[in-house]
Amino acid sequence: MSKLVECVPNFSEGNNKEVIDAISEAISQTQGCVLLDVDAGPSTNRTVYTFVGTPEDVVDGALRAARVAFQLIDMSRHKGEHPRMGALDVCPFVPVMNVTMEECIHCANLFGKQLSTELGVPVYLYGEAARKESRKSLPAVRAGEYEALPEKLKKAEWAPDFGSPTFLPKWGATVTGARKFLIAYNINLLCTKELAHRIALNIREQGRAQHQPGRLKKVQGLGWYLDEENIAQVSTNLLDFETTALHTVYEEVCKDAQELNLPVVGSQLVGLIPKAAMLAAAEFYIKKENLFIVEEEQKIRLVVSRLGLDSLSPFNTRERIIEYMVQDGKDGSLVSKSLHSFVRAVGARSAAPGGGSVSAAMSAMGAALGCMVGLMTYGKRQFEELDSVMRNLIPPFHQAMNELIAMVDTDSQAFTSYMLACNANHEVLGKGRMLSGILCKILAALLVIPCRTPTYPCLRGD
Repeated sequence: MSKLVECVPNFSEGNNKEVIDAISEAISQTQGCVLLDVDAGPSTNRTVYTFVGTPEDVVDGALRAARVAFQLIDMSRHKGEHPRMGALDVCPFVPVMNVTMEECIHCANLFGKQLSTELGVPVYLYGEAARKESRKSLPAVRAGEYEALPEKLKKAEWAPDFGSPTFLPKWGATVTGARKFLIAYNINLLCTKELAHRIALNIREQGRAQHQPGRLKKVQGLGWYLDEENIAQVSTNLLDFETTALHTVYEEVCKDAQELNLPVVGSQLVGLIPKAAMLAAAEFYIKKENLFIVEEEQKIRLVVSRLGLDSLSPFNTRERIIEYMVQDGKDGSLVSKSLHSFVRAVGARSAAPGGGSVSAAMSAMGAALGCMVGLMTYGKRQFEELDSVMRNLIPPFHQAMNELIAMVDTDSQAFTSYMLACNANHEVLGKGRMLSGILCKILAALLVIPCRTPTYPCLRGD
């Protein structure tokens, strides 16, 4: 299975469509890169691009995009609500599939070094790639923003990790690094920027000061105003959604807003989100409201409704949830085939798919039948006394059905990988035998070498 890295470069341009499109084109035309999302904000004057590819390809894609930005963006004229210090403000690399954090750190170092060499710009490392503890946090590196950069670069403690400490008015500086999946999430309020920021200070981990930390771990936040929508937002970054969940941020903002008599009118996701974060929010509301929902699609629809994720624009789950956009081998998977095609694949002159895939498929159907009977029983007046029983039985049947469906392909892939390894091993062994034969002949020649007296051979070695 291929390695997949997510790259999320943030460029300081959110209004000029020609610039935004030119950067998009640079990424999408990079071989091996798939551009998943382009999120432009006029008030923030910033565009967030999300694309995926192999480690080598995403570094190439980010460099191509940076070259375009270097020609088209002038930071000396930039104004916007979002903190920034450069034309390409930040460029993180995120492990998605079959990739370690160490590989993403290597991507950041490679990108930073090449960017500074090619364009002559200062580059800082942050997050998991940071070389100093003081540079782990992006806000810490970006403190003072673009305006403070000329003086900042003169200080020895803020010398860039790559490039010279020279201020380039048109570019500024770039921060690159490696991190876990970050969720950019904004909650909409009908209030002023100042009131939204007041709530952000309450909830973000940094809080108001060193001795006044906020309530939510691994959460960054600030308040701003969106002129184009005529609303304020508590804008947050969830650095680790497993530590502080999406719904937790929303509920905490709602609690503070209620105390201040401020209406919350939905929320907004910037870029993509892992499916696990959406399903965790679904389970929270299912439990809170004592609901009974088993279908994944319905769970996600519940979250969109409860968080108001479609309040500013339509929320297309197929375009916002990363697993739905990036599915390895989705077109060639066994479970995507018609029943007729699957049966023919099993009957073909090939060891895979075989008994394991067929067993998984049959078992999935058995679990599906159990789920069907439960759903046809649940909610009917004549079986009302069985509702509580069905609510306990249906979820495990549904879970087993989904897990067994996945095993149809898992078994086939595992067997195919095993056979490839065996064939490779046989090839190595074959080459080993050939090499052994050659070595034996060489050793034999070394052991018996003619003496000066040709009648008697000399023995060499033991």
